[in-house]
Amino acid sequence: MSLLSLIWHDVWVKKTRSVLTALAIAVGVMTVVTLGIVTDSIRATAAGVLEVGSADFTIAQQGVSDILQSAITDAQLAQVAQEPGVASAVGVLLDTENLNPENPLVVEIGIDPDDLSDFGVQIVGGKAFDANATDQVMLGSRLAANLDTQVGQQITIADGPKTVVGIFNTGNVFGDSAVMFPLVPFQAYEKQPGGLSLLFVKVTPGSDVATVEQAIDDAHPTLVGIASLAQFGRADSSYQLITAADQAATIVAIVIGAIIVMNTMLLSLVERYREFGILRAIGWTRRRIVALVLGEAIMIGFAGAAIGVGLAWGLATILSRLPDLVGILHPTYTAGVFVRALLTAGAVAFLGALYPAVRAARLSPLEALRRE
Repeated sequence: MSLLSLIWHDVWVKKTRSVLTALAIAVGVMTVVTLGIVTDSIRATAAGVLEVGSADFTIAQQGVSDILQSAITDAQLAQVAQEPGVASAVGVLLDTENLNPENPLVVEIGIDPDDLSDFGVQIVGGKAFDANATDQVMLGSRLAANLDTQVGQQITIADGPKTVVGIFNTGNVFGDSAVMFPLVPFQAYEKQPGGLSLLFVKVTPGSDVATVEQAIDDAHPTLVGIASLAQFGRADSSYQLITAADQAATIVAIVIGAIIVMNTMLLSLVERYREFGILRAIGWTRRRIVALVLGEAIMIGFAGAAIGVGLAWGLATILSRLPDLVGILHPTYTAGVFVRALLTAGAVAFLGALYPAVRAARLSPLEALRRE
């Protein structure tokens, strides 16, 4: 009988123990994968606003707990626009609105109509709003479709009824699900005259983006440039907390899972002293014994990973439908989800079975046969 056949036989013979161990691993995998899906989705949602503007990088206030709480002034915008290498700098004021149960997290963007082109806005229906209009808005194409609203119709948002004067595209899902207001009236509504949330910067052709971003960071200590999702945590401390919590949960799940697997494999070792003694007596090397025990654990671990991914999919789906998470949590299932599941299960199985495997390999044939 080959090693693989023996591994399968041993796992199959002890079906109940194998299934229970696989379920224990599945719970750990489910925890890790679900947290990964949730945190990745929340991070993508939180950082999605950075991808709205057609810019080389975004500037936010340094050290805020939430990117939407970033506070920048018109004076700082003017200073950034004069920095060497900056072709254009667009300032926007942001907020969110619970429009209805189907659209509970609509992003509101206050922007000067003269900046729409630099911001990457393409009007596909109607026209741009007037700079000082208090009763005009533009809707992203996705939001307009969700609301079944056309140019000329009214929606109730912010401080009352607004006429939809235009429909726009940004080429970004997040942006196309937003509503835009004239900047000055929106600043008045938000009680932030002259206030902005983010700056979207384009560099001059031939300029190095990283160099221009670093120069602005150095010249303006209260501001921070963000050129990619990986840098998002520089401005949003909640992003760092989410990432840290995700990593901590992964470590805890692996440790607990490894202890469960170790306990199971040690019990199996006690019951199989004679088996290991016979294998050693007929010429099996210690390395082959280790491979046998680890192979059984890893096979069970991969079964647990498959179950855990299925459970994680179901749990993430349920979470995405909770009222507090609708519109925020958009579960995505990428290859990384399955890689994470396999790595977690593999780590749990390997770490949990390593000590029992070494103990089994160190048994001498006479000692093993005498113990049972």
